[in-house]
Amino acid sequence: MTVLLPLTAGAKDYVITDFGAVSDTAVLSTEAIQRAVDRCSEAGGGRVVVPAGMYKTGTLVLRSHVNLYLEQGATLYGSTRLEDYRPMKTDYVSLRTQTATVQLIFADGVEDVTISGQGTIDGRGRAFKKQTWNDEGITRPHLLRFVQSRDIRIEDVTLRNSGCWMQHYLACDRLQIRGIKVINRNNYNNDALDLDGCHDVVVTGMIADSDDDAITLKSTSPRLCENIRISDCVVSSHCNGVKLGTETNGGFRNISISGIVVKPSNDQREKFFGQWRGTSAISLEIVDGGTMENVSLSDFTVEGTESPFFIRLANRGRGYKLRGGGGTLSGTGNDDTISELIPIDHVGTMRGLHLSRISVRNAGPVGCSITGLPGHPVEDVTLTDITIHHKGGITQADLPKIDEALKDEKEREYPEATMWGNLPAKGFYVRHARHVSFQNVGVATDNPDARPAFVRVDAE
Repeated sequence: MTVLLPLTAGAKDYVITDFGAVSDTAVLSTEAIQRAVDRCSEAGGGRVVVPAGMYKTGTLVLRSHVNLYLEQGATLYGSTRLEDYRPMKTDYVSLRTQTATVQLIFADGVEDVTISGQGTIDGRGRAFKKQTWNDEGITRPHLLRFVQSRDIRIEDVTLRNSGCWMQHYLACDRLQIRGIKVINRNNYNNDALDLDGCHDVVVTGMIADSDDDAITLKSTSPRLCENIRISDCVVSSHCNGVKLGTETNGGFRNISISGIVVKPSNDQREKFFGQWRGTSAISLEIVDGGTMENVSLSDFTVEGTESPFFIRLANRGRGYKLRGGGGTLSGTGNDDTISELIPIDHVGTMRGLHLSRISVRNAGPVGCSITGLPGHPVEDVTLTDITIHHKGGITQADLPKIDEALKDEKEREYPEATMWGNLPAKGFYVRHARHVSFQNVGVATDNPDARPAFVRVDAE
């Protein structure tokens, strides 16, 4: 039996400048850095060291048993030319793998890989203009993408300016993310973190400022996100602070998220998606089939956001395979309507959701919602020790317009916390739900508000 020692135990360093990399952003060092990675892996593992300096690179493919280590003062800059990125095609089948994709750092089927150090990886994503609704990873590179890999560690580094999603971990096992800083607000689809069908994940101490969703769990294949612990993070987002969805083909099980601060960005100069104060602090969604169960969120401190909590079971029904098993993605106007995808023919389930010890200040007046569909209720939800303080100001004259907007179930529409506008309750609007419990939940408004704190329709 072969025993693999930790990378730090006597492992050799492979310094990229020894392989021809040049600290000059006018010089492309892709081949030199890749040679260092390949040599390190072939020798059984070690550190590929990026010394202090500024290095330009296109796509790098990481190998097993390699620690890409960025010294303090080191920055890897992504090339601003799309032709410097290698299209990569994985054999893993999901919504996001129907075509070859481009990314700055890519790994598929690897094990025991680390990215660490006090340096920075900057994708310079602003150089890649959005061309279609579905061009993320096609003409706008991801910064990090790991597929069907295991024993992955991302530690201490700073990640900046991706062309779309910053980090996409797809079908990975035993992933640890610790102490990283993420700044991603220079393009559309600028998520900070996307865990997609991953198992056994621990995320701690991340500080993130993103234009799109900050902490995001997805399921773009039948594989669930499962056994995940996220804690002690500070996030800013124009969209959703913590989101389970929108893609939910498999679903989410055994998820614990706690000790999270959600706040507006300090940078209020530019917005691509969402709301200036953020769309929601917490969004929990099942809309493409799939299951959500045993999910716990606790000890959140929230500043701003239009609609603090959004819990939604619906029937968008978007699949993960294209008809015929191949082709290219082509949108019909929105990124949630891809005509070639095989639709899902069943509504998923949501049960066993627990939200506790959450404080929300200076929110917008929208209110919060827990909504299923007729015959498909959200089940077994507990909300405990929650305080919400928001703008208020909804008058009696506004209520007929609100009631009219809610006549449409919108079961096929893209789920968003603000999808109905202001809700009939200044606190929680609950529709098509069973066994929902509120304990020590309070709502206060800056301005007088004509709505009751709670409204229930077809709900127990």
